[in-house]
Amino acid sequence: MRAISLPPVPYGETAERPGWADLPDGLRDALTARLGGPPAEVRVAGGGFTRGFAAVLTGPTGDRVFVKAAALAGQRHLVDWYAHEAAILARLPAGLPVPRPRWALTESGWYALALDAIDGHTPRLPWDPAELAAALATYADVAAALAEPPGDLVALGLPRLADLARDDILWWGEVAAGREPLPAAAAGVPLAELVALESRLPGYADAAPGLAHGDLRVDNLLIDADGRAWLCDWTWLCHGPAWFDLAGLLLTGYASGLDADTAFARHPATAGAPADALDVSLAALAGYFLTGAAADPSTASPHLRSHHQWSGTQALCWLTARRGWPRGKEGPLLNVSGREGAPSHPC
Repeated sequence: MRAISLPPVPYGETAERPGWADLPDGLRDALTARLGGPPAEVRVAGGGFTRGFAAVLTGPTGDRVFVKAAALAGQRHLVDWYAHEAAILARLPAGLPVPRPRWALTESGWYALALDAIDGHTPRLPWDPAELAAALATYADVAAALAEPPGDLVALGLPRLADLARDDILWWGEVAAGREPLPAAAAGVPLAELVALESRLPGYADAAPGLAHGDLRVDNLLIDADGRAWLCDWTWLCHGPAWFDLAGLLLTGYASGLDADTAFARHPATAGAPADALDVSLAALAGYFLTGAAADPSTASPHLRSHHQWSGTQALCWLTARRGWPRGKEGPLLNVSGREGAPSHPC
C-alpha cells in the first residue's frame, strides 16, 4: 500500500489574519449596523493564504454571514479579488452548492463582502473516502452547469486557462532553458518529457468548452451536516477544461493513498478529455508548484512555500508512478508525513 503523505501544516491553520479588534472602528461600526447589533460571535477563518480579514460573524439574532474584508490602499489586490468573486457568485447558475453574496460595503478605507455562511467543515486529510466522493459529486454538478456558461457570466471577461498557463503555470521549459534552477525533487526525472507534457496544456485548454473553477483545493471545500460538499472561493473562474481542476483536487486524494487515477478517469468532467490529460495536468502543476516553492518567502502566509513544495512533490510523484519513471535516489523524493524531522522516502 502506498504511504500516506500529509501537508506540513493542516490547511485549516495556514492563514495569518487580522481579528475583529484589528479592524478600523468605522468598519466595525458599519458591519455591526448591517448585523443589527454587535456580533455575538466572531470566528476567524484559519485557512487560506492571504492576510485579508475573513470570519463568520453571528449577529445578535443568530443570523450568520461570512465576511471578507481588505484595505483599499494596502491590499488593493484583495479588494479586487473579493469584488470579482461577488460578481461571479451572483451570476452562477441556480441550485449549485456555492455561497451567494449578501451585501458589500466600503467604509474607513476598507471593502467588505458578506456571503452566505456555510455550516460545514473543511475536509480532513487524509481524505475520508465518503467526503472525497461528496467533493467529486459536487464538482460534477458544477462542471455540468458551467459546460455551457451563462451569458452574463461570460460577459465578465473571464481569463482563459490557456493564457494563464503560458503566462504563469508552465515552468519546465524555463528550467530546461536554464532560466530557472532544476527543483531538487525533480532530480533524475526526464526533463524533456516534462516540457513536452506541460506544453500541451494551452492547446488542450483552448479546445475545451466551458468554465473551470481555477482553484479547486481541499481548503476551498466545506462538508455540511448532511455530507454535501460546498465549493467556495470563486475568484479564479476561467475558460478551460474542468478536468484540470479535477487533477488539482485529486493531488490530496493521491497523497491520502486513495485510487486517484480511477477517480479521475471515472469522473464526468473527464468525458472527452485527451488521453493524456491527467499527465499533462500533473506535469504543469508539478512545475508550477516546485518553482514557486523556490521563490522568496511569501508575505501572504508563512506556509505558502511549504504548501507549494508539498503539492509539487505530490504531483511529480503521481506522474512518476503513472509514467514508470525511475524512483528513489534517481527520482523525486518526498517527506511521507510532511512533518519536520520525519524521514524522507521515495515516492
